[in-house]
Amino acid sequence: MSTPIRHDWTHAEVKALFELPFNDLLFKAQTVHREFFDPNQVQVSTLLSIKTGACPEDCKYCPQSNRYDTGLEQEKLMEVEKVLAEARAAKATGASRFCMGAAWRSPKKKDMPYVTAMVKGVKEMGLETCMTLGMLSEEQAEELAEAGLDYYNHNLDTSPEFYGEIITTRTYQHRLDTLSNVRKAGLKVCSGGIVGMGESVRDRAGLLIQLANLPEHPESVPINMLVRVEGTPLAEEADLDPFDFIRTIAVARILMPASHVRLSAGREEMNEQMHALAYFAGANSIFYGEKLLTTPNPEANKDLKLFDRLGIKPEERDEQYCEDEQEAALQAKVEQARNDQFFYDATA
Repeated sequence: MSTPIRHDWTHAEVKALFELPFNDLLFKAQTVHREFFDPNQVQVSTLLSIKTGACPEDCKYCPQSNRYDTGLEQEKLMEVEKVLAEARAAKATGASRFCMGAAWRSPKKKDMPYVTAMVKGVKEMGLETCMTLGMLSEEQAEELAEAGLDYYNHNLDTSPEFYGEIITTRTYQHRLDTLSNVRKAGLKVCSGGIVGMGESVRDRAGLLIQLANLPEHPESVPINMLVRVEGTPLAEEADLDPFDFIRTIAVARILMPASHVRLSAGREEMNEQMHALAYFAGANSIFYGEKLLTTPNPEANKDLKLFDRLGIKPEERDEQYCEDEQEAALQAKVEQARNDQFFYDATA
């Protein structure tokens, strides 16, 4: 029976996955991964900060918060043409998706014409588009959808129980409401979290359960490893065990088998062997380029050289036929998995 798409994971089940012997967990994750994806393809995205710093939120990990002195130079919203020039450069280096992030609590009405113009311009280049602008109302989500936005990123960051230790200026429900507004507008969801902030294994399980038990799984699930930035409250947080990070990737793959699981922040601290293990555990999307918003990231050519050594190829988006064929195949697998789950529920 193929792997079912589930939305009813329990803490006991996910705890048991985290406690599996490492080899057993990776074997299970790789088996699931192969049901839904080509194991030797990785989707490649580029992320650009279109407005940097001066964020009023108090996220303890973030150098863009105006509450912390991190030496970050504040920048106003970029001009549309400069953003489009960066998108052209990203496409030339192999990116299939261009993501734009602004350090806002939520966008203001006066900002929307500029960000929608960015979306339209990037779409015209044949790239997928993604934005992260903070909290969105239903109207703002609909406006972005009308402009042609493909994905909206809004991370849950951690479990509901640990959330208050990291952020106090917006609630967990605020984040869930934004994800709901994005779905209502017909946009695809990019949502994940951060590990290595001092959370417990139960909190990592809690984060993944929140994502996996949404009415629809996020199409993209970024798993970030904390980047410790001097001046933020988490600057002195202890190192995360690399195997704990890989376990989180593997469990995310098992819980959300049809989602792209993305290696995001923290890759600068990962060696080639850790990258390779992450791909084996089910990661099949990366951000590449020199920076992720304001923190370091491996250079694109280093990623492509490692891809070549591992026999991995970037997912292509140039040929519409190939894209449609892959999407149809994935949807068929998802439908089969749902049918299997229905059969399982009916006979349990």
